[in-house]
Amino acid sequence: MFLFANFLSAVAQVLNTVLWLYMWILIGRALISWVNPDPYNAIVRFLHNATEPLLFRVRRALPVVAGGMDLSPLVVILGIFFLQSFLVQSLLDLSFRLR
Repeated sequence: MFLFANFLSAVAQVLNTVLWLYMWILIGRALISWVNPDPYNAIVRFLHNATEPLLFRVRRALPVVAGGMDLSPLVVILGIFFLQSFLVQSLLDLSFRLR
């Protein structure tokens, strides 16, 4: 049973790292949106391609705030915090109880 507990612990740690990295990719995307980036730059294209599928789904569900402010990155970052607090912590707790 300790193998399954270690597996769950490893999955939780990898998931936490992936969520943390995606949050920083979102922050980078939000920061470059304040300037006029070159759309042909490889970094700009990576940030756009990595975040747009999720942000597009959130934008469809969220109304645009007055002034045209896009709050979809904030909503996604809050979702990441929720997943880190709930899902990752639940997996870690489960793995510790199985030991």
